[in-house]
Amino acid sequence: MADRDEWVNQGGEDALDPALPICDPHHHLWDLPGYRYLLDEILSDTGSGHNVRSTVFVECASMYRAEGPDAMKPVGEVEFVNGIAAQSASGGFGDIRVAAGIVGFADLTLGGAVADVLDAQLRRAPDRYRGIRHSAAWDSSDAIRNGHTKPSPGLLGEPAFREGFARLADFGMSFDAWLFHPQIPDLIALARAFPTTSIVLDHVGGVLGIGPYEGRRDDVFAAWSAAITELASCENVSVKLGGLGMKMAGKAWHKRPKPPASAELAEAWAPYLMHCIEAFGPSRAMFESNFPVDKASCGYGVLWNAFKRVTADFSADEKAALFHDTATRVYRVNA
Repeated sequence: MADRDEWVNQGGEDALDPALPICDPHHHLWDLPGYRYLLDEILSDTGSGHNVRSTVFVECASMYRAEGPDAMKPVGEVEFVNGIAAQSASGGFGDIRVAAGIVGFADLTLGGAVADVLDAQLRRAPDRYRGIRHSAAWDSSDAIRNGHTKPSPGLLGEPAFREGFARLADFGMSFDAWLFHPQIPDLIALARAFPTTSIVLDHVGGVLGIGPYEGRRDDVFAAWSAAITELASCENVSVKLGGLGMKMAGKAWHKRPKPPASAELAEAWAPYLMHCIEAFGPSRAMFESNFPVDKASCGYGVLWNAFKRVTADFSADEKAALFHDTATRVYRVNA
């Protein structure tokens, strides 16, 4: 992690439009060997000059319970993150509210029995727990790293999964959808089957640019953009604008001696970001950092500068929605 920090720090920039309020609706927290990202690390990133007022944590299999039933082990992650959120909310670390919203993991293939897990998680963080993410990211290529929860190919359509998904409405919880772009039709079917459940598409739908998708950028964009347009017709779905700095996107910025500047990122990302904004509208779209994963390609401040460059000609109301208001409304965050 130290080497990565040194690399991204070569590309430091002053924040553009530094007063614009931001709610970062997607980041992780973990303490992996040589890869620590806890309160100190995220505060270092959010303190890079932008006006980040609050954040939303999204599950990453961090700090699961060591004992007890397997289904209940993810409750440990909620307990862990709620503790960090309480630290941040104390005011001793500045005005930002880290993990003001929490998205955990519960195995929806448990069917109706997942209600016990959801109830336990909600009781551990009643003021912050907002929903779950159960990754569906799967591809047949060995070059693609599938979701960390080891999903089956057709997870979103499986009867047991849908039985569990139906319980989210009982708790007023949202669903974060992490999948790859060829799977977006599966999410369209799910969204239409459960039109009253709030669904958030992560990382603009997981556009792949490696393995069998390498060198096919135009074909991939055509398929992805058509699927995004259809998905946007589901009014219960919103989209997170980000995740394009992940290695799977195929840009290979992480192999450069120096990271790209925000102007280059903005130029590369604009077609994807603008298509999503045009399809969903600012009221159903929100910029995200996906840190520290997207730190593979750039620093936190540079990333938000890229987003601000893409939206430079937007109105004040549109910027407010994309950078803050949509996220705080969808995740019910009061900061």
